[in-house]
Amino acid sequence: MTDPIIRAKAVEKFYLQPDGNRIEVIAPVDLDVEPGKIVALLGPSGCGKSTLLRILTGLSQPSSGEVLWHGQPIISQNAGVAIVFQSFALFPWLTVIDNVEAPLEARGVPALERHKRALRILDTVGLDGFESAYPKELSGGMKQRVGFARALVVEPEVLFMDEPFSALDVLTAENLRNELLELWLSKKMPTSAIFIVTHNIEEAILLADRVIVLGRNPARIRADFSVELPQPRDRKSPRFVELVDYVYKIMTQPDLALALPGAQAAAQKPARQKYQMLPHARVGGIAGLLELLQDRGGKEDLYRLAEDLIMDAEDLLPIIEASVLLGFATLTEGDVEITPDGGRFAEADILSRKTLFRQAAIGHVMILQQIDSILHAKTDHSISEEFFYDILDEHFSQDEVERQFETAMNWGRYAEIFDFDRESHRLVLAEPVSEPHPPTAPVQP
Repeated sequence: MTDPIIRAKAVEKFYLQPDGNRIEVIAPVDLDVEPGKIVALLGPSGCGKSTLLRILTGLSQPSSGEVLWHGQPIISQNAGVAIVFQSFALFPWLTVIDNVEAPLEARGVPALERHKRALRILDTVGLDGFESAYPKELSGGMKQRVGFARALVVEPEVLFMDEPFSALDVLTAENLRNELLELWLSKKMPTSAIFIVTHNIEEAILLADRVIVLGRNPARIRADFSVELPQPRDRKSPRFVELVDYVYKIMTQPDLALALPGAQAAAQKPARQKYQMLPHARVGGIAGLLELLQDRGGKEDLYRLAEDLIMDAEDLLPIIEASVLLGFATLTEGDVEITPDGGRFAEADILSRKTLFRQAAIGHVMILQQIDSILHAKTDHSISEEFFYDILDEHFSQDEVERQFETAMNWGRYAEIFDFDRESHRLVLAEPVSEPHPPTAPVQP
């Protein structure tokens, strides 16, 4: 067995709160990056993918555990890695060749040598003739090629890529993926391994030799498998479709342990969710999905649905998760199916939809159950938003607290569970006090 270039041992990331509690972002993770492999890291938005990447490169320190480089601890940023970012991150005042030479200049490489290396790598990535151009003169795809060249010119042993194609249009991204794969397979890249963070499931199955899928709250490895398909890969082959469908299931069913299709895998007991996390989906998106399902006979394959909508999993999965959470849809064996409640919502008029959504929200969503119950119990039928920030702060990072509360506000106000007074920052009961109060489901701890 080949020794790994990078080995993460029980790496964990958490943030201490002023009251002594801690927000765990990444649960203890063991992970190897081996030579000769492309590793893809998948996971829902905000789950900690980029944080884990920064820890593996030495840019960020874990709260516990250790990262080893060829068996030795990484103390600071490692000279054997380079990163390609999502946002190009070029210096606009420098020419293409100056941008590529910048990391070599920072490492003290003599001017003549760094110029030769920069010209050679620009030719490799197809930018010969653009050495004197400035970033503002380049298309998005060409800017990302400059990013590739700048990362490769230092001849890293491991090339890290943080969603490198997500800022590009579909055709440009597909072209660059193919070019990256061609450089890798032809061994024209001066690198031993690639570690790519992505939210695009097809991209991961197309490129990677190994795929790791993270869960969230906190991040933990939910699936880790090899893609034993020859390159170039056929998107329409049964095994490719099967693997894509498997990852969709993993990402849309966070509480289930699913075995890799075609392999014997031991079922693992799912980690207990500390507090219900709301998918970040707006009511309009949920309504649109339900209407589409209703038009298609009530059931559709996830993979086909994403393909027809020309949507990434990053955009589609939260909407599906929200529909399932509210009881408007079910997800089984990679198929999303509308429920009778979902069908009634899809066919209802505007006012009836509000009533149906209200019933679903109070029946299934913990924080909305709590808000509804407390507003009815208080004599003035109002409460400060800070109360719920404090509850969420016990379970989520600061950024996630904002996102959770924003989603709860969007759902609750649409359902007319409460209004929000912006001057006092208080939630106020929306319905008349005398209106019969529907029974609420018991709040889970």
